[in-house]
Amino acid sequence: MELMARATAAVGAAMVAIRRYGAPRVQAVGQEPQIPEARAQGIMTLKMPTAKGWAPGHVPDCAPGLAVNAFASGLDHPRWIEVLPNGDVLVAESKEQPAPPKTLMDHAAQATMRRARAIGISANRITLWRDSDGDGVAETREVFLQDQNQPFGMAVVGDTFYVGNTDGIVAFPYQPGQTTITAPGRTLVSFKPNGHWTRSLIVAPDGSGLYAGVGSLSNIGDQGMAAEEGRAAIWHLDLATEQARIFASGLRNAVGMAWEPQTGVLWTVVNERDGLGDETPPDYLTSVRDGGFYGWPYCYWGQTVDDRVAQDAEMVARAITPDYALGGHTASLGLCWMPAGTLPGFPDGMVIGQHGSWNRSKLSGYRVIFVPFANGKPSGPPRDILSGFLSEDERHAYGRPVGVAIGADERSLLVADDVGDVIWRVTAA
Repeated sequence: MELMARATAAVGAAMVAIRRYGAPRVQAVGQEPQIPEARAQGIMTLKMPTAKGWAPGHVPDCAPGLAVNAFASGLDHPRWIEVLPNGDVLVAESKEQPAPPKTLMDHAAQATMRRARAIGISANRITLWRDSDGDGVAETREVFLQDQNQPFGMAVVGDTFYVGNTDGIVAFPYQPGQTTITAPGRTLVSFKPNGHWTRSLIVAPDGSGLYAGVGSLSNIGDQGMAAEEGRAAIWHLDLATEQARIFASGLRNAVGMAWEPQTGVLWTVVNERDGLGDETPPDYLTSVRDGGFYGWPYCYWGQTVDDRVAQDAEMVARAITPDYALGGHTASLGLCWMPAGTLPGFPDGMVIGQHGSWNRSKLSGYRVIFVPFANGKPSGPPRDILSGFLSEDERHAYGRPVGVAIGADERSLLVADDVGDVIWRVTAA
């Protein structure tokens, strides 16, 4: 099987080289992106850098006027961040644990993902980090919660701590300031595991409910739509009644979520489908409507039909065009609102952690970007906050950014790096 995986990978590498010559030179970004015509890939483009990590003294590149330091290090694949009201920082340490490979492409994909440290044994824990002296580096580390099932999203409402495990939302009793939870949890909502496994959480502005992102099982409904029931959606959980429902659907893999404070509207970043080209379709940032349908798997960027999928004309007609394209296969995962003045030179807007591509001939993402907002909408081109996660020859990844969060001091940005096994802290220089 290893020999077959290598053979498949070799063919894939040849296809990458061929496709790179015809790759678009401009990314599909912004409110009106230029999206190339779809070109279905017979053999899926498979390209990822080998995980290298950061050498001592080597850090990401900052935008002018900014500085970066390691807030916490020595983690095991940190994915998501939750800053508690008292300033403690919770970090979910978890990793994809794929099903046994069935095809040659599965073998090649998993070999590539393993080299990039994207899959493997999951730590399945949440750690607590405390910076008692306020110097921007955590001195205290505690195991806050362990033995979870690929934990990701976290939230506190009153005396309850919520975790988005891959198979559901679990509630634990919690008291402000405590550094570990040993009490048993209670499952409030169950989700189907596997496929896109992350379960991000965000609290409603009035504290009445939780929203959870649940990604699809497959790329384009490859195992039938019955297997996708309840997936490719954002769920809403009413905390008073503990009743859950699908809030919005047709979102292939909605991960980070954030509230735009002027309008009170929920926004999310979505990873779009694979196998149609380097820039087709782009991942996106969008506002989310209650009851809205965003196209997956039938179509993308409005009513652009994916002819690989058995069609449903009624669903295509309902599809909402996203607000802002983020480029093809950037794997935009992290999202948070950053008020003006948090970092010098940055107005109101959204911060996005782009984990980085695998399904394109020239890599994209591998950076933390900022999208400015005005009057409740994106208002300009994206800007880099952190870059330099990828070597110039695209062979090595020093790190891969995921979750982003505003620090407790409201003058810093925290970034989870799951290859560097570090939480970065970005501040004014």
